[in-house]
This record gives sequence, structure tokens and C-alpha cells, in this order.
Amino acid sequence: MWFNFSLVTQYCLYLNLRLFFTFIVNIQFLNKTPGTVSIVTADGRIIVGTLKGFDQTINLILDESHERVYSTNSGVEQVILGLYIVRGDNVAVIGEIDDDTDNALDFNNIKAEPLNSVSH
Repeated sequence: MWFNFSLVTQYCLYLNLRLFFTFIVNIQFLNKTPGTVSIVTADGRIIVGTLKGFDQTINLILDESHERVYSTNSGVEQVILGLYIVRGDNVAVIGEIDDDTDNALDFNNIKAEPLNSVSH
């Protein structure tokens, strides 16, 4: 089998640049966000807490954190976690939460199916 090495090289360069820019964007987001964040993990858990720190591999330190467990039968259960560390390789999505909007929600009446884990 013959490969076009210039295409393979270009594709590898594209992937490396894409990963690099994704990493830079994530670091810039984390540097400007000292407040409340919501994290969706690779296994489908949703963890909310105050971002206290992170490192180069996006390991996150959360304070006053809790896990939101969604159900189709009852409202959202909030399991208190306290000080919590999320490994960077387990972070699927991280986003900032508007505290006013979040406090206005009635989680007892919200019903939803739990998220599935990430499949590769």
C-alpha cells in the first residue's frame, strides 16, 4: 500500500495545531473564570462547583461542589461532594454558570434522562 506522505504530514500537523489551539482556548477560559463552573465528565456525570485551580493537564480543583444526578422519575438530586478534584482526562465539557440563573431554577421539577458515558 502506498501513502502520500505529504498528505499524512499535513494531516498530523493539522491535528497537532488543532489540539494546541484547543488547549490554549481552554487555558484562557480557565484563567479568566474564578467562579462557578459546570463540568460534564467522560462518564456522564455533571459536577458543579467553584473553580479554585487547575494544572497543565486540566486537572481541576473545585470547592463547594456537588453532583447533579438527573432522573426521568423525580427531580434533580444534588449530591454534596465538597472539595473535589476532577482529572483532566475525564473532563468532556466545562462551562461557566451564571449564578443568578442557576439559583432561579427549581431543580425539584426538572426531569431528564442521565447522560451516557463517552464512547470512543
